[in-house]
Amino acid sequence: MVREYEVVYILDATLEEAQVNELLERHHQLLKSAETENPVANLDHWGKRVLAYPIKGKEQGYFVVARLETEPNLLQEFERVLKLDEGVLRYLIVISEGVAAPALVPEEAGAEAAEAPTSTEGGA
Repeated sequence: MVREYEVVYILDATLEEAQVNELLERHHQLLKSAETENPVANLDHWGKRVLAYPIKGKEQGYFVVARLETEPNLLQEFERVLKLDEGVLRYLIVISEGVAAPALVPEEAGAEAAEAPTSTEGGA
């Protein structure tokens, strides 16, 4: 079963663009399977940003957001390799399919308020 994931990478800002692309390609190769020949659905380079606090002694990081489609059983090895890579300062992987906040329909909210018992008795 293929699922959609979103991965946010914070990479070492001293890496050149070609090195960043090679690092990402090497890691994304781990997510290929018979069902997903190309696991990368979208890749968005945000570029170099100043970090809120130093990570591994670095003040800047190179941010990349990737939307991936892969099988869940391939993620364990993918994460292991990310943890060992010196060029990856931080990463975050989230499941992006089927995550929606429940919405309250205005009619339902009004109906619940109308059904509440009201009291006309009262003292003044």
